[in-house]
Amino acid sequence: MSDMPTENSAGAHEHFPRWAKRILAHHRGNELYQTATMDALLAGVYDGDVTIGELLSHGDFGLGTFNRLDGEMVILDGVCHHLRSDGSAVTAGAEERTPFAAVTWFRSDRTLTVSAPATWSEITARVDTVTGSTNLIYALKITGRFDTIRTRTVRAQTRPYPRLVDATEGQAETSFADLGGTLIGFRMPDSDEGISVAGYHLHFLDEAQGRGGHCLEFQMSRGTVDICTIADMHLSLPRTPQFLNAALDSADTAAQIRKTEGGHQPAQPAEGE
Repeated sequence: MSDMPTENSAGAHEHFPRWAKRILAHHRGNELYQTATMDALLAGVYDGDVTIGELLSHGDFGLGTFNRLDGEMVILDGVCHHLRSDGSAVTAGAEERTPFAAVTWFRSDRTLTVSAPATWSEITARVDTVTGSTNLIYALKITGRFDTIRTRTVRAQTRPYPRLVDATEGQAETSFADLGGTLIGFRMPDSDEGISVAGYHLHFLDEAQGRGGHCLEFQMSRGTVDICTIADMHLSLPRTPQFLNAALDSADTAAQIRKTEGGHQPAQPAEGE
């Protein structure tokens, strides 16, 4: 039986573009679609021109943030969730906009089983082992039961916007214990530092889809790790005045990202190495 929408399907004309892109992804391989760059976010460019409706036409899985840096984003199974600074999560509106997000059509090409308690470092070490190359992009869906998980969610900012390292100083942290949920994210090549977040970048959504945030640390008791290998990337740059006039030449991009993302970033070589 074909999964193509029929003419009398409700709203078929709205779902056809997504269906078509899924089919293209199946034949061509997965592509990461990203709007804006991490360098722009570090510089305080918090107003983008891509709507959530448009973003979902490029993928059913991903993460990011919202205009004004208003919380964290999780896209899972084609639904965009808006994670707020109090730790709660709601469904995002199609007209909301994002200054930075990355999405793909998620198709797992390998699965790891977690049958004993494991930390962030232990699970990512297993992923590193099975993926081999550090020069491709990997989307990760880590689903199961978590003994503990610590998240943070940035608060909405007001103009004049501060740099991201300053905005995250006031971030709200939340700790969860003994709950089910999913970590959604990517492992990006080190060479993408500044364009994206090099290394691992994960957001959390609980199984009731009512709580979550940017993951800082976790211990998982059991579950699965689905991995989707990505070799193509489409970078869409904003045309907003804020982006066009931003100074995106920071010399300490890596250090700023490690500070804002919570420390799970690749170690940088010492000067002279």
